[in-house]
Amino acid sequence: MAPLPADQRRQVAATPPEPEQPPIAISGSDPDFLATLGRRVRQVREQRGMARRALSQVAQVSERYLAALEGGEGNASVILLRRVAGALGVRLIDLLDYGELTTEQRALRRFLDTLPSARVSEALKRLTQEFGQEQTVRRKRMTLIGLRGAGKSTLGSVLARELRRPFVELDGEIERDAGMPLSEVFLLYGQAGYRRIERRCLERIIEQQEDIVLTVGGSIVSEPETYNLLLLNCFTVWVKALPEEHMARVLAQGDLRPMAGHAEAMQDLKNILASREELYGRADVVLDTAGCTVDQSLNALRSLLARAP
Repeated sequence: MAPLPADQRRQVAATPPEPEQPPIAISGSDPDFLATLGRRVRQVREQRGMARRALSQVAQVSERYLAALEGGEGNASVILLRRVAGALGVRLIDLLDYGELTTEQRALRRFLDTLPSARVSEALKRLTQEFGQEQTVRRKRMTLIGLRGAGKSTLGSVLARELRRPFVELDGEIERDAGMPLSEVFLLYGQAGYRRIERRCLERIIEQQEDIVLTVGGSIVSEPETYNLLLLNCFTVWVKALPEEHMARVLAQGDLRPMAGHAEAMQDLKNILASREELYGRADVVLDTAGCTVDQSLNALRSLLARAP
């Protein structure tokens, strides 16, 4: 190799060496990290209402790998973990729970970590009320949340007529935005694509609508960013019912999919409700429709709204 010219040698010699980068400090042991990662994957899967077998098929990974991952055993392959995140409709960083946080954000996270789980929802509700949109503005966007078959559409349409507000179903807006039924949206875009359209439609509704009665899909609570957007800008009512009532109402509508080829559908439904109960509990008020007629539920809803701050 030919030597460098004299002027280039002088330039190289005058260039100060790059300072050595300090090692990145990593807190916690590897087993602790893997255990936390496994719990996070299992939590998101249960919130989605996905059996491990279903997740393995969508993510194209073995059930054995998922079992080891959720159990905090072995080393997690980044590529396979990326597939799992995609199948769950979340970002990889959402599973790893890493990110650049400010000093204030880290302090807030540490504070929340010290709270009992029962107090976390209360803390979030107070923050939402304090730093979200003004309560009077939020009250204009009345939103019913809850699992499918809770009676959201029935109650929402009647409430909208009484309040003389437009009645909007987010699922319908998603179909209009995509130009196809929800089932085809999932087939064409997958869950991650559906979630992007869902958030886009919700952002548009919040931007363009104030006086409105809105219903949203039951799984929206499993998308942290979208759900927080909803809580910050809308007054939310969790329409709650028993698992048997959820199932019966869906079947009464002529939809046999919940039972099709799945003898354990009721247990799966109960598992979904249990895993989302804390998330649904972040709503402003809870309307329990168990054992109630439509008229009784409407009267209870009117009373709740009249008493709500």
